[in-house]
Amino acid sequence: MPPDTRSPDSLLPLTPAVFHILLALADGERHGYSIMQEIAAQTQGKLRIGPTTLYRSIKHMLSDGLIIETEARPDPALDDERRRYYRLTPFGRQVALAEIERLSQALHVARSKALFGGLPTRATSEGATS
Repeated sequence: MPPDTRSPDSLLPLTPAVFHILLALADGERHGYSIMQEIAAQTQGKLRIGPTTLYRSIKHMLSDGLIIETEARPDPALDDERRRYYRLTPFGRQVALAEIERLSQALHVARSKALFGGLPTRATSEGATS
């Protein structure tokens, strides 16, 4: 597969489901049920995606080139042959990193607001609205 020439930013912002699927695949390939379990674990159960959301998202992620379905299979005695395994593409990794940066910038702004204990900016402390 040739390198993707699109900007990772062109797919931002990601939906929470797509972002968490990318995070679940960051450590290696997984099958669908394992992805759902990993998302629940990494969010302490605060985000649970069902099969419809998972496979709809996977379908879009495959067409966007974020993930691929892998041919490699675990030992057949330890696996169900119907399972499909997915892994990140290099472009998918770039998109995940771009989304992490976008979210980091948004969090930085949020933490700087007086509402969240940050210092008010000069304009807001003088009552100016810009």
